[in-house]
Amino acid sequence: QVRVMESGGGLVQPGGSLRLSCRASGSRFSLGTMGWYRRTPGNQRELVRSITSSGSTTYADSVKGRFTISRDNALNTVYLQMNSLKAEDTDIYYCNVYLNSHPHWGQGTQVTVSS
Repeated sequence: QVRVMESGGGLVQPGGSLRLSCRASGSRFSLGTMGWYRRTPGNQRELVRSITSSGSTTYADSVKGRFTISRDNALNTVYLQMNSLKAEDTDIYYCNVYLNSHPHWGQGTQVTVSS
């Protein structure tokens, strides 16, 4: 049984920082691309940042220069460092992890940016 669990969300003031974590656990698996998504106004999930097993990253233009993604393969964990947060970053952030070439989603963690 594979589990994907996010943590690190919360309330922060505009201009502040948060770090999200996502860990995959369970039976033996091959870890692939890991990424973070959030919802669009149309309730679709849009990519925020992702990182492949070799360390190549992608990002949404809206977070360029502000959000950084990293991973620790020994811990099966991916991190999203979010700096210079804006009110429009408020959302539920979902972790997506490819395990044995299949995508697995976490339950999401709420990030609220408000004064």
